[in-house]
Amino acid sequence: VQLQAFGGGLVQAGESLKLTCTTSRLIFNINVMGWYRQAPGKQRELVALKVNGSSTDYGDAVKGRFTITGDIAKNAVFLQMNSLKPEDTAVYYCNVKAWNNKFDFWGQGTLVTVSS
Repeated sequence: VQLQAFGGGLVQAGESLKLTCTTSRLIFNINVMGWYRQAPGKQRELVALKVNGSSTDYGDAVKGRFTITGDIAKNAVFLQMNSLKPEDTAVYYCNVKAWNNKFDFWGQGTLVTVSS
């Protein structure tokens, strides 16, 4: 199973982007869908999680600006990013965990660049 993340690009500070992640084939019993990011020279960090199709969690840096939504049945997860800042520049990776985290799938990443 492969995850495909797309929607990244180059935007100016204050603008918005929406990232999409889909799977190459259906994954059953998904319990977590999420986004992480990794900026140059930094460790990968949590951006947003959607757990069991309902509860959400966000990294402190994006709270109030980013929104994660998802459709478990369609194996799709989205990240709406508003009020983007230059420090949001990173490669964004989608992640899906299934069967109570026994299976852990990662996408290839999509680059988001925010200019000042």
